[in-house]
Amino acid sequence: MTTPLDSDVDRALDHLVRTRQQQWRIPGLSVGLTRAGAPIWSRHVGSARLGSAGSAASTPGTDATMFMIGSVTKTFTAALVMALRDDGLVDLDAPVGEYVPVSAHGRLTLRRLLSHSSGLQREPAGELWQTLQAPDVEGLLRDLPAAEQVLPPAFAFHYSNLAYALLGQVVERVSARPWAEVLRGRLLVPLGLTRTGLQPEGDHAVGYAIHPYTRVATQEPVFDSGVTAPLGGLWSCVTDLLRYADFIAEPDAAVLAASTVEEMCRPIVMTDLASWRGAYGLGFGMERRGDRVYVGHGGAMPGFLTGLMVSRPDRLGAVVSANSSTTAECVDLAAELLTTVLDAMPTAPTPWAPEAPQDALAELAGLWWTEGSPLELFVEQGRLSAMLGERGMTSVTRFVAEGPDRYRAVEGRERGELFLVERTPEGTVSRATFATYAVTREPTAFHDLGGSA
Repeated sequence: MTTPLDSDVDRALDHLVRTRQQQWRIPGLSVGLTRAGAPIWSRHVGSARLGSAGSAASTPGTDATMFMIGSVTKTFTAALVMALRDDGLVDLDAPVGEYVPVSAHGRLTLRRLLSHSSGLQREPAGELWQTLQAPDVEGLLRDLPAAEQVLPPAFAFHYSNLAYALLGQVVERVSARPWAEVLRGRLLVPLGLTRTGLQPEGDHAVGYAIHPYTRVATQEPVFDSGVTAPLGGLWSCVTDLLRYADFIAEPDAAVLAASTVEEMCRPIVMTDLASWRGAYGLGFGMERRGDRVYVGHGGAMPGFLTGLMVSRPDRLGAVVSANSSTTAECVDLAAELLTTVLDAMPTAPTPWAPEAPQDALAELAGLWWTEGSPLELFVEQGRLSAMLGERGMTSVTRFVAEGPDRYRAVEGRERGELFLVERTPEGTVSRATFATYAVTREPTAFHDLGGSA
């Protein structure tokens, strides 16, 4: 059940949004919050569409007002690539040239393209943003040799719209259908995103550029993204983006496996080498704020800025859309909204309950030692768990049983490694190994481990 916002939190959120709209000098700002699968708050400040006199007869936004969401689109394209991976149709570590007939850069892997670690230049060759004329498929691939490899692959984060244009081609060629059609069938319809697409329908915002000194609003042209749609061409609204945020927080297995979304939200490359507060995964960015890590993406198109951020452990998501090309820090505001709610109304801990008896695990529970440090084994939520105490590591390692005396770490320290129990000829537990390191009931030096089984 979703806990409603109390009046103090409502006022704080309202004040924050109104302050940012005024500080940024943008025509309109539409924001929303969702928690535990249900929308909990939205606000629309200013104008989605200005009147002819700049302010007269202006139209406010609603939860259904469509904005162009720019590069938030990349998260949808990444999800389609991951769905193809899960279907066994693509390999993330295969070169893009296996799926798209390219005459240059064909050795770059899908994983590097997804994570902006390919080193490929930022934009397709040409003057896309000067002319607002997107190339067709033939032009994109024909001009690819003119695109530079500005950094070595896997060297550093380097944002590349061109990379996502190529990933869109991967989706199309592997699926043998247009990207927009695959998107609709695999994501939009299953998630109920009825007001998300390549063209605005009905109620939609108009994008503006605001002169920094005269404060005059100039209407921006609508960008027909064409072959570049997979990198930033979608329109959407607060209602749909909150549903999408719910999916990111708690995936629907019928659309994309939870483990796959988790994989997308794990860091692959740091985006902020100074403080290590930012990273990028497979289509999603990560930002650390104190002890919390938010995942999401920003978007920018002529006349529009968008931010989508999610605190996955708290099942809390925020969306911010502005109809201005400049000044609005929508990703930052989305993170501020999350923090405001979580500081005032933190997620309640799951109630603790006693465990059912499990003789096999009870035999292992208690104090062990490994590498000279204490290792506590205990039962939690029906599974063997471990905590390395003296080193101050706060994460709990959780295991799943793969057979008698054989456990696989699926969360926490040494994830993926095996915990193997060793027994005496009489059948009693003598010691164990974890990631091949000895685990003993008493502190034991490496000197004394040989042949001690």
